[in-house]
Amino acid sequence: MYVGRDMTELSMMSKTEWKNSELAFFHHSLQQVVPYLNAEGQAIHREIVKEIENRGGLKRQEADWTHGTEVSYD
Repeated sequence: MYVGRDMTELSMMSKTEWKNSELAFFHHSLQQVVPYLNAEGQAIHREIVKEIENRGGLKRQEADWTHGTEVSYD
């Protein structure tokens, strides 16, 4: 379950200020409903994808004993 800021709060911030977990969660959520998004929703999803790409993706560089290489939003 996602525990974090909701889209209302995040929409008032630049995507560069979002946490990786927020980008991952909302990318996954919007990706599931892409066929049903209006133009505004598609634009928001594109901005999220662009920010993820600007950060070099959402993979951690290396795993350790407590973290894998995937960003978790749970």
